[in-house]
Amino acid sequence: MTDQASPAARPQLVDKERTGVIDWSSGPRRFITLYLPLSIFVIVLLFPFYWMAITAIKPNGELLDYKNNNPFWVKSPTLDNINKLLFQTDYPQWLLTTMTVATVATALSLFASVLAAYAIQRLKFKGSNYVGLAIYLAYLVPPSILFIPLATLIFQFGLYDSQLALILTYPTFLIPFCTWLLIGYFKSIPYELEECAMIDGATRLQTLWKITLPLALPGLISAGIFAFTLSWNEFIYALAFIQSAEKKTVPVAVLTQLVEGDVYHWGSLMAGALLGSIPVAILYSFFVDYYVASMTGAVKE
Repeated sequence: MTDQASPAARPQLVDKERTGVIDWSSGPRRFITLYLPLSIFVIVLLFPFYWMAITAIKPNGELLDYKNNNPFWVKSPTLDNINKLLFQTDYPQWLLTTMTVATVATALSLFASVLAAYAIQRLKFKGSNYVGLAIYLAYLVPPSILFIPLATLIFQFGLYDSQLALILTYPTFLIPFCTWLLIGYFKSIPYELEECAMIDGATRLQTLWKITLPLALPGLISAGIFAFTLSWNEFIYALAFIQSAEKKTVPVAVLTQLVEGDVYHWGSLMAGALLGSIPVAILYSFFVDYYVASMTGAVKE
């Protein structure tokens, strides 16, 4: 009895050879083409967080003596650095300030971006395409140039050294990108749905609220994640417009308050950076599916 493939299986083998389909059932090939690249990517991506974590629990002796200590491991873990950060500084207040500013600025930016993107994409007034392009180009202006005239306005309105100064200035770089993203997402929603609603007697605002926004939820979440992350990590405006130590945001306060002259409190610095990145990581973990869906929907024609 000869060992040959059955006639039904032979065409399938030929088709795989012709089309070049990868045989994922092969163990070594699956490891080389899938698991190895993913492992390298995960290691590179998570290494900064690992470094911050082990540095946060290292005593100063191990931090300053790499000749006798492994830089990638901890011999005698300690919570002194975290204790210094939480109870000897205003870190809880910095975290609350950052959360408040990022949340309010994100809400204001999304509100303005939805109205602008909907008007540009749906109302189709003369020159709407150029307006959309101009709004996106405004996002490309470096904040280091904008903060000089904005500082003059902040001083004139008496908003210096207050959270309101950051809440009102952050939308200057959040709204352009969010508007551009939502324009692309609104374009992927069929206009016939809105026409049917308006034929049934719905107003333009009712159509926006009850038809368009529920369908554009992934795009709104994506724009919100972007705006929140950018507000959370913003440095230049927070450094220029806030002076009091207790009113600073986490990115600025950690750097300015935990560096005394030429003395860097590395353990507390890394603990502050690690704790400050956790809220953003949690936000991404909850809405990652919506974020990916919005990225594909924004480029759909």
